[in-house]
Amino acid sequence: MIHELPPQTRADAVGSIKRYFEENMPEPIGDLPAGMLLDFFLEEIGPVIYNRAIADAQARLAIRVSDMSGELYADEFQYWPKIDAKRRNRRR
Repeated sequence: MIHELPPQTRADAVGSIKRYFEENMPEPIGDLPAGMLLDFFLEEIGPVIYNRAIADAQARLAIRVSDMSGELYADEFQYWPKIDAKRRNRRR
């Protein structure tokens, strides 16, 4: 499952890979090998990252959904208690 990158994002990623090689490896890497390495990462490691992101999003949504009653709960039949409270405040 390879995810296509927008052209500018791909160019930036290839540039980043080339810079990494220039600063951390004994030999630099060219555009074609850097692009091939990027394709490998996207195909081989990309799904792992993607699946983890989906699992994290599902976990976060599950927490939000499980607390939905606490987040969105509305007290019922509150008209009269509010009116009574206003009346009590006026008498003071």
